[in-house]
Amino acid sequence: MTTPTQLNHNLFAALRAAFPTDLDATAIETETGALYSWRDLERATAMLANLLGSLEIPPGSRVAVHVEKSVEALLLYLATLRAGFVYLPLNTAYQEAELDYFIGNAEPAVVVCAGKNFPWISKLAFGKGVAHVFTLNEDRSGTLLDRAAHFADTQTPAIKAADDLAAILYTSGTTGRSKGAMLSHGNLLSNAQVLKDYWDWQPGDVLIHALPIFHVHGLFVASHGALLNGSKMLWLSKFDPKAVVERLPRASVFMGVPTLYVRLLQEAGLTREACANMRLFISGSAPLLIETFRDWQERSGHTILERYGMSETIMLTSNPCRASDGEPTPQRLGGTVGPALPGVGVRVVDDADRSLPAGEIGNVQVRGPNVFGGYWRMPEKTAEEFTTDADGQRWFKTGDVGRLDRHGQGSAARDYLSIVGRSKDLIITGGYNVYPAEIEGYLNDMPGVAESAVVGVPHPDFGEGVIAVIVPKPGATLEAEALVGALKAKIANYKVPKRAFVVSELPRNAMGKVQKNLLRDGHRELFTR
Repeated sequence: MTTPTQLNHNLFAALRAAFPTDLDATAIETETGALYSWRDLERATAMLANLLGSLEIPPGSRVAVHVEKSVEALLLYLATLRAGFVYLPLNTAYQEAELDYFIGNAEPAVVVCAGKNFPWISKLAFGKGVAHVFTLNEDRSGTLLDRAAHFADTQTPAIKAADDLAAILYTSGTTGRSKGAMLSHGNLLSNAQVLKDYWDWQPGDVLIHALPIFHVHGLFVASHGALLNGSKMLWLSKFDPKAVVERLPRASVFMGVPTLYVRLLQEAGLTREACANMRLFISGSAPLLIETFRDWQERSGHTILERYGMSETIMLTSNPCRASDGEPTPQRLGGTVGPALPGVGVRVVDDADRSLPAGEIGNVQVRGPNVFGGYWRMPEKTAEEFTTDADGQRWFKTGDVGRLDRHGQGSAARDYLSIVGRSKDLIITGGYNVYPAEIEGYLNDMPGVAESAVVGVPHPDFGEGVIAVIVPKPGATLEAEALVGALKAKIANYKVPKRAFVVSELPRNAMGKVQKNLLRDGHRELFTR
């Protein structure tokens, strides 16, 4: 006989079921030495869920959270799932105008913010009809915990269907108004279960958690991975390369964005001996330079596993982890994000949605149980971002440009995806298509170049003019004109930047992605003044 519990697709219920038998074992250890047992996670999430339940807010209510990273913030996320409400994480870098939009658009019933921001956030929230505003600080203080302390430490997780909304993640909005990607309990759980198997999570694995938790990478991929495996987390409230290196001998899994790997490579303590106990290093959220990929192999003795995902889809592809996923050993190919994950469909198509042959560059589209249902209160935008093929399959247009290349032999051959850039980054100059990643690849291979970004800006003759912004390696002196001259011998003339600029650093968002929109805006009048 099927019981109501068996019908519950609440993500929290699945994560709770994976807790180890010994609930008094350590689940999370912070940089200050604070220890949280699995029993602590069970009790604290129950108390917070009971507090939320006592507010008598409607089913499906949003809980907006704008706080610094802490274990208590993670517990609030889990408690929101447990109580059956919808979690809305907000980047702590967001300021008043951005929060005004997010709160107005999502209409949360509850807002949780840092105590230092309570005066202006509460005023903003109450002005938009939010009924409840709590504070939560990094030092385990705040009205949220004060209130939760009065509630029972047992609670039955809310019954949820697989397609019930679990979280809304707002995209960065670099190409216009931010969109709220609606992710269901089924989206999140299916992806977590696939990654647990594909990344070969082992009994006894220990995760160094050094990522923010307002984003897919830290909140879902890292946290869900450890929780679903019953693995201990070594928790860092902020990324500190020395602190990560110190913890490597006690850990086995690390997840980071490329910038974190670059900073770790600057630490003298990063050696093969320090990494001897490590099983897996994972990188994502931004492209990993092939130089970083190779330097990491040389210094650590490990090959970084690159993967690809989005706020709208969680993880989509991954380089292999186990020997059984490669031939005869896992082929982690630098510059690629690997084959599609099990159950996920990936295709590369032209502008008419026709599939392209291997090796040809086109638009990346995806489908699978991990793909979101649509954008919050944007039905027209949702319809615009999906397409249906002749077999009735619904594909999401990622906005990324890439190609699929066949690697391996026989039954072990796989189609590896390489991301060339974003479709919005495509430059059309004099009627020719220019993909920035191609030019960046040549620039990044030049002596003294640390990294580069190529964008298109308005040009009176060509429509768009190609420009390059280049960062030198420490101690290197670069001449922009010389770099452009060197490119002329390597690529077609229409691809060669018309101007190049040497700068100390590229603008990045909180996840380490280069903000090309800022580069375009800064040079918009370069050719049209």
